Amino acid sequence: MAVNEYYTADVQGPFEEFELGAFPLSTGFTLPEARLAYKTHGTLNEARDNAILLPHMYTGTLAFMDAYVGEGRPLDPTTYFIIQPSQLGSGMGSSPSNTPPPFNGAAFPPVAIVDDVHAQHRLITEHFGIETLQLVSGWSMGGQQTYGWAVQYPDMVKRAMPIAATAVTPEHNRMFIDLHTQLLTDDPAWEGGFYTDSHAVHRGLRRHAEALALMGITAEALRVQAYRELGFQTRDDWQRGFVEAYFLPMDPNNLLCTARKWRAGEIGAQDADAALGRITARTRAVAFNGDLFFPPEVIEEDAARIAAGEFRSIGSVWGHFTMFGLREGDVAEIDAMYAEILAS
Repeated sequence: MAVNEYYTADVQGPFEEFELGAFPLSTGFTLPEARLAYKTHGTLNEARDNAILLPHMYTGTLAFMDAYVGEGRPLDPTTYFIIQPSQLGSGMGSSPSNTPPPFNGAAFPPVAIVDDVHAQHRLITEHFGIETLQLVSGWSMGGQQTYGWAVQYPDMVKRAMPIAATAVTPEHNRMFIDLHTQLLTDDPAWEGGFYTDSHAVHRGLRRHAEALALMGITAEALRVQAYRELGFQTRDDWQRGFVEAYFLPMDPNNLLCTARKWRAGEIGAQDADAALGRITARTRAVAFNGDLFFPPEVIEEDAARIAAGEFRSIGSVWGHFTMFGLREGDVAEIDAMYAEILAS
């Protein structure tokens, strides 16, 4: 089975897979021989009560949160057992790029965020025997999964910190997802999603990258030429050398599969007030200033509907991309947020 190199162990580091077997999806399909990829840091204690779960964002891998894990930092593997799961469809574990027929490529069944949460729950309970999570936290789609955990399994989650995410995907965000997925599938090499080489869809991947760059940062970042801090001379230089370089190795079907989950934001399929009202975890909803995907004012409204919810905003000119840690100050602010909620 061909796996795009962006997701392989030599790039992402060692990871494991949990066998889910015939896994029923909320969308009505059953995914045969399903697998959930994951990695861990630290050691699970005897009481099995020192676990933290860090789901990842759109385009991400289970290695993304490595940048926030380390000895002497809030997410300290000498104190906590840190679990970083993949998303179904993301390229690691069961995905369009590595599943054999009849669910290969564009025929991969539609998946929802609630399916990720249920798969992760099985990993946590069946494989590790964990009944309590000290913290669930993720950025963007990882934040949507964080909300899913807090709603679906309120008795398990002590603390939740969704970062730059809302409980229901905003309409403006959904319009953008429609645009950037259309840019991808308009590539002449798309072949209805049954291309033989993901690299052939490079035109669509470049347009997709350009759209993400436009929404991912603030206008101020371009006005002050913040890309120069990263060693790029011009906006075009940054777009080609940073954004396109990030997206070009990815598999288009994997991107579309996860984008559909992002667009659906299925907590909105039920009464959002009732769903958020089920959350008992100490919840800190963190917004990034100038975020066009998940506006701070919407995140603040979500926090107000959670019994133990609070709202914080941080960030720099990098807007939604603040989590990439492009400035040391951004990383320090995020670390401080983790330190505060874990100390609560």
